[in-house]
Order: sequence, then structure tokens, then C-alpha cells
Amino acid sequence: MNKWAYLCVALPMAFGAGGVAAQTGEEVKIGVMTDMNGPDSDLGGPGSVIAAQLAIDDFGPTVAGRKIVLISGDHQRKPDVASALSMRWYDNENVDMIVDIPLSSAALAVQENARSRKKIVVFSAAATSDLTGKACSPTGFHWTYDTKAVANGTAAAITKAGGKSWFFLTSDYAFGHALQRDAESVVKANGGTVVGNVRHPVSNLDFSSFLLQAQNSKAQVIGLANSVNDTANSIRQANEFGIQAGGQNVAALLAFITDINSLGLQVAKGTRLTESFYWDLNDGTRAWSARFSKLHNGRAPTMTQAGVYSAVTHYLKAIAAANSKDGMTVAQKMRDLPVKDFMTDNAKVWPSGWVERDFYLFEVKTPAESKGPWDYYKLVSKVPAAVAHPAGSDDACPLMKTGG
Repeated sequence: MNKWAYLCVALPMAFGAGGVAAQTGEEVKIGVMTDMNGPDSDLGGPGSVIAAQLAIDDFGPTVAGRKIVLISGDHQRKPDVASALSMRWYDNENVDMIVDIPLSSAALAVQENARSRKKIVVFSAAATSDLTGKACSPTGFHWTYDTKAVANGTAAAITKAGGKSWFFLTSDYAFGHALQRDAESVVKANGGTVVGNVRHPVSNLDFSSFLLQAQNSKAQVIGLANSVNDTANSIRQANEFGIQAGGQNVAALLAFITDINSLGLQVAKGTRLTESFYWDLNDGTRAWSARFSKLHNGRAPTMTQAGVYSAVTHYLKAIAAANSKDGMTVAQKMRDLPVKDFMTDNAKVWPSGWVERDFYLFEVKTPAESKGPWDYYKLVSKVPAAVAHPAGSDDACPLMKTGG
């Protein structure tokens, strides 16, 4: 069955689902808010919907005596659309939990709507660490990665290895600003310096002028504080301009396996990146990924898609343990229970909503090293949870002082 047939069979859409049960609140309704057709659709998109449905299939059709219903929606990478959609889902369609939400500015908008309504929101694809910092919420959770964790993997490793001077090429919106901020802190903490930065528009096509500034800075490392198409275009054009051949290191501070697939190993080889999941890490990740790939046209899952499965599973476990779907009650139970699944080893959930998980520093293989489709990474080192997101890093969140 192809992915679209699977979605049509498995998902009762918002406008056709539930009947009387939805009106009386006797369902548990989960909404996957994602980017269905834009730049983030590869890392989330239909794959995130498939992952959520797999979690429901594995858990069972009901929880605490209530039918589990899944809906999905496209926020079009627009914060205003995300905000309006979340309000409609929470207020009019009895959605209990929203998950995924690529684009940091969209995530911050949905976080505020969830907070005011005491509803659950779980971020798998959004990156900004402000979600568990100054913008944290009692009902908000940051599940899969954030700008601090990827910086503490990639930027720390490169700086410790001798890449002491940095120039940042930064996407000019909330995510890029947060990633540069967090990476700069890591670079300086490890004895490095930042010699400059330049900001570029989102979904930019021509990076020549920005790369020229980075090249002229003579920095040892050009840090890419951007994502998806912007990261891929930056790496591709830097390769074409011979920047790496000239002795400067181009560091992808946030990249996904789908970006590497788009670039190809000949261009991406040697790139180092930090992720919380890789399909070929162990028997558990391989088994789940094989199930996912059969439903997603043979594509390997990204860490955000795996994170959606993990988040939905944990949410349902919390409802079962609490015997309630009340947002504040379930949120506390989600913090009380350890997170354990194929990608997560008994992780603690902080009062801020951060899932304290391990990360992994990978290096992209050469074409000769790859043994088949999606065999792209070799493990460099494990980044322990306490290093990826150390104690004190969420102190801007008032919940860290009150305990949730």
C-alpha cells in the first residue's frame, strides 16, 4: 500500500471524523501539524503523519476507554496559519494534542495557544531552544532535538578538534538566530572565537555573496546556521566554489538524512552533523525503520519522524496512566514517566518540557563507504544527554524553579 492510500485508510480527517463522540469529548484526538509540500515536507510532512499512525496502531485503538483519532493539517510554513489552525483545532474540533510543527516561529505561536487553553503540544521538528527556555509552557514539550543540543554536538566537536575561528552564515528568522546564538556560546566555551556573521533570507537560492564574505573572513570554520534547502544549497555552492578545497571547513549545524540524500554523497561526504536518531543505529531502530519505509515509498525516517512516533506513544501512555485526558493532568504524567522506546533509553522529561536524551555525532560516508540506499552515516561519537543539553541550560524557564 502506498503512503497516500495508507493515509486515506488510516486517518479520519478533521472534517469527517468522530460524529457524536467528538462532540462529547469521548475521543482522544491528536493533530499532526506539519509542512506537507514545502521545504520541511521531507523531514516531516506525510512521513510524520505515517509515524503518528504507526504509534496509534501499536498502542491500540483506544486509551482510557476512549477512541484514538488522528487528524493532520498543513501550516504552510506560516506562523499565522499555524496559530489559526491550532486555535481551530483546540477550540472547535476538540483536538487534545498537537505534534510535530516544523518552523520555530510557527512553534512559538502554537505554544502560546496551547498554554492559554491548557492543551498539550509536542515539538519534534521545531528547533529553537526558547521553547524550553523563556517561552516554556506547562503543557509544552520539546521532544527530539533543539539548537542547543545540535550545537553541543557539532560545534563543540569541531572546535575541540582545532576549528577555533568561526564565521556564521545564518538564516534570518527565529530558528537561525537561536542556532547561531547557541553555537556561538559553545564555540566560545571551548576556546574558539567568532570573527563575523551574515544573515540570509529564508529559502534563498543564491549564496554566492554570503559565501564570499565567509571566505574572505579567513575563518577556519563556516558555520551554517540554517536548515533544509538553505543548508543543502549552502553546502552545494560552497563545494562548487572550492571553499573546502581552500582549507575552510563548512559545518552543517543542523542537517537531516533527507538533506544528505538530496545532496548525494559525492557532495556531502565528510560533513559532520548531530542527530538524536539514525535508522541504522541498532536492531530496534532498524526494525522500526523497516516498517516505516514500507509505508513511505522506501524512504528512511528522519529523526523528527521517529520523534513523532515516540511523542505520540508517550502521550498515550500518560493518558492511560492518568486515566484522564485533561491537559494539565496528562502533562504532569508525561513528566513523571520515563520515555522509553526504540529511539529513547529511559529519558527524563524536565519541568521545562525538554526530553533529556542522548545524541550522536555522525560523519557522512564517501560513496565508496556506502553499502546501499540510505547508508549515509558513520558514527563518530555518542553525545551523552548531560552534555548535549547540560543542567542549567533551561534556567530561563520559570518552571525549572517551581518543578513544573
